[in-house]
Amino acid sequence: MVFSSHIFIYYFLPAALLLYYGLYRAPQRARNLALTILGYIFYGWANPKFIFLMFATTFVDWLLSLVIVADSWRVWRLGKGPVETLDKGPRSRVQRQAVIASVVSNLTMLGFFKYFNFGVESYNDLMALLGLGHLRWERFFQVALPLGISFYTFQSLSYIIDVYRGDARAMRNFVDFSCFVSMFPHLVAGPILKFSYLAEQLERRTLTADKFARGVAFFSLGMGKKILLANPCGKLADLTFGAGSVGTLDAWYGAVAYAFQIYFDFSGYSDMAIGLGLMLGFAFARNFDRPYLSESVTEFWRRWHISLSTWLREYLYIPLGGNRKGKARTYVNLFLTMLLGGLWHGAAWNYVLWGALHGGMLAVERARGRNSAYHALPRAMRIAFTFLVVLVSWIFFRAQDLHSAVAYLGSMAGLGHAQPGADLLGGILYQPYYLLSMGAAVIVVWVCRDTWEWTQRLTWRKAAICLPMFWLSLAVLATQEYNPFIYFIF
Repeated sequence: MVFSSHIFIYYFLPAALLLYYGLYRAPQRARNLALTILGYIFYGWANPKFIFLMFATTFVDWLLSLVIVADSWRVWRLGKGPVETLDKGPRSRVQRQAVIASVVSNLTMLGFFKYFNFGVESYNDLMALLGLGHLRWERFFQVALPLGISFYTFQSLSYIIDVYRGDARAMRNFVDFSCFVSMFPHLVAGPILKFSYLAEQLERRTLTADKFARGVAFFSLGMGKKILLANPCGKLADLTFGAGSVGTLDAWYGAVAYAFQIYFDFSGYSDMAIGLGLMLGFAFARNFDRPYLSESVTEFWRRWHISLSTWLREYLYIPLGGNRKGKARTYVNLFLTMLLGGLWHGAAWNYVLWGALHGGMLAVERARGRNSAYHALPRAMRIAFTFLVVLVSWIFFRAQDLHSAVAYLGSMAGLGHAQPGADLLGGILYQPYYLLSMGAAVIVVWVCRDTWEWTQRLTWRKAAICLPMFWLSLAVLATQEYNPFIYFIF
């Protein structure tokens, strides 16, 4: 189930809000239980079998968090007293074993479901390259990727690590923790919320008209981004990347269209998730901050998918040593963090190379400091150069494989040989509807204020923009083919 679907907008969301607000005067735990049930229904809509996988992850991490705070595998020793936050002192053997068990179980599950097929394919390719084709695994079973497993695994891991570090208090009640993991607004595509960020809200939150109104505005603008901008830009990207051959201008046009598609698709989803959270009384963290206005790749990662950048920094980059072990180690840590971040996005060498490109740029920028090429350019040129770097890297994100990515880059550089029939593609790409969509995308990306800032103070004038945009999005949705969110596959 996706947010931009008729079944969610016309059936699931109204029913969820009626149930939730029907429990307005009920204890907070009753509302958390309702959200947990709704989350499991939302998650299990596509494939009910994966409900058991998410439940197992949730239960194991909840139980291990109690082991950590009890400092014993006999968790019943906690009794009925309050569960306090651990101090910052050294940890016992039992506590270390518990956090290691959680990390290993989560990463093993994620690795199996997400990377098993990739591992088999890579092994077969290596055997073929070495001339050992008889050792290939020809008929090995395929593993289906559970929806959103990357997101809820990272969220659950943040909880157990925060409890171990003493940054968060373990939750005695399983329902409250289940609500954190399975809450449907952020369940399958983020934002990736740290447990410490939502801990207090899970126990105490308020439902106000102001929150609900801002939530509706967020959701409406997110729908507009997805339906009115991401979908037409995605159609252009599909046409150019799927063509057998493409001219130079068309290749650039398609690359920019994909850059717009992935931004509006994902930021639109994040806006809708934040809006749904506000409707339910939760304040989620900001996930996008006009990333295509960045003046360097370092700044880009402070603005793009902020929740993932924060997670990678706090739970990967800093544990690797961060910048505390000398310059050379800092560059290596930056590179490794982005390399693994690329692999997190998908089980393919394209994503590994994409992560390596960004990691290399981050290391170069860190090494050059104020002497980097960026600082010698005017601000507009710094923004343009950064967008160019990001745009080129998106090619590896979108192409089917490395060979296709290299071929597409060759077309962008004028090195490709477009077939005579490739000129016919322009008859579709440059239709007025698509040109208008691209023009609107340019204005929203580089001129308009971000949704987060624009909705800080709502007025009747802004409401007169949001509501018609929502109804227009619904009308256009009725005419479009089904188009799921890009980040659902990650």
